[in-house]
Amino acid sequence: MAQAWMPPMSADSEETKSHAALPPCSAAVGECLEASRAGHGLSFEQGLLLATADGADLKALVSFADTLRREAVGDAVTYVVNRNINFTNVCFVGCSFCGFGKGPGAADAYSLSVDDVVRKAREAWDTGATEVCIQGGLPRDLDGYFYRDILRAIKRAIPAMHVHAFSPMEISYGVDKTGMPLRDYLQMMKDEGLGSIPGTAAEILDDRVRRELSPNKLPVARWVEIITTAHELGIPSTSTMMYGHVEEPADCVRHIMLLRSIQKRTGGFTEFVPLGFIHENTRLFKHGGARPGARREEHLRVHALARVLLHGAIRNIQVSWVKLGFETSLACLNAGANDFSGTLMEENISKAAGATFGEYVSPEDFHRMIRSIARVPAERTTTYKIRHLYDGREEPAAQAQPQLNLLQNGTHVSYAEGAY
Repeated sequence: MAQAWMPPMSADSEETKSHAALPPCSAAVGECLEASRAGHGLSFEQGLLLATADGADLKALVSFADTLRREAVGDAVTYVVNRNINFTNVCFVGCSFCGFGKGPGAADAYSLSVDDVVRKAREAWDTGATEVCIQGGLPRDLDGYFYRDILRAIKRAIPAMHVHAFSPMEISYGVDKTGMPLRDYLQMMKDEGLGSIPGTAAEILDDRVRRELSPNKLPVARWVEIITTAHELGIPSTSTMMYGHVEEPADCVRHIMLLRSIQKRTGGFTEFVPLGFIHENTRLFKHGGARPGARREEHLRVHALARVLLHGAIRNIQVSWVKLGFETSLACLNAGANDFSGTLMEENISKAAGATFGEYVSPEDFHRMIRSIARVPAERTTTYKIRHLYDGREEPAAQAQPQLNLLQNGTHVSYAEGAY
């Protein structure tokens, strides 16, 4: 029987108290948590041990991750007021985990014009948004400068709006379409107003797994090249990982440790966002190639593992309420996460894959949910500057729900990239 581990109790300090509050666990897991607490980067073997934690070990991991979260970022739970704009669902890539992409002749295929995108961005700004997240499918006939034109038009219409846009897959497609060198293309996009890029199209950063998910997706080396080049040019990005499909725990550990190594080199990741696989409407699941998403324990384990493995590297761990739902999101906010994502206003990609948790959360609803777990709501910018801390001393009057031309359920449905 494995020896139970309890944290040392040699001094009556705050550090000792937080150690003592951890539940007992196996000696091996306890040693990993102690090493993380001391600021030592964990090895792959230690990460794998935590990635397979169960029972008392999982309980200890979750509790410890929550302690690390409190020490790293405090008790505020942040969110951003934003709108997600998926400008087309026409896509030739054919990812097996995606319920979003359509052929150009499909009855439910759609494409927004630049003017449509600007109108949606204007509506978002008028209802209090500080960010638009713009992503879409990859149509074969896309003009190489369409992404640039979107940026140019939004920044001319709404100069102060932060544009968080275009995954590494889209950046690579823009490079291919224009024939520009990657660095020159990214510099052009930055000059036209690109504020940050979503670190999506990552799925699992292992080429073996990626070939199973989507043979046409970027290889790992290209994804890393695009992300690191963006960081070098002063364009920050998020980082993501999709789990709950065909991956093994070792794949997740390697993925997170690769992100950690990139962050140590560039410092350009604003947050890490675990993305639970939404399986219902995907070819990958229907053909028997994937698990039906993650269970609650796996969601908790992944978020807690991320906090521990990324400690000292990426400060912010985000929950995706679109994928997790609110109850599980709140549980993960007590398992190492500190960010509630964004209001979104509309989110087509997850919905197309079968997510049922809605398209919009008001700031007031965020405040209510955050306070229900005894935390402090805080509105942030895309790059995690605090705009308003709602600690009870200054709470604005409740605002009306935004009057937006949202897509109706069942139309223009989209995989679940969200505003990441």
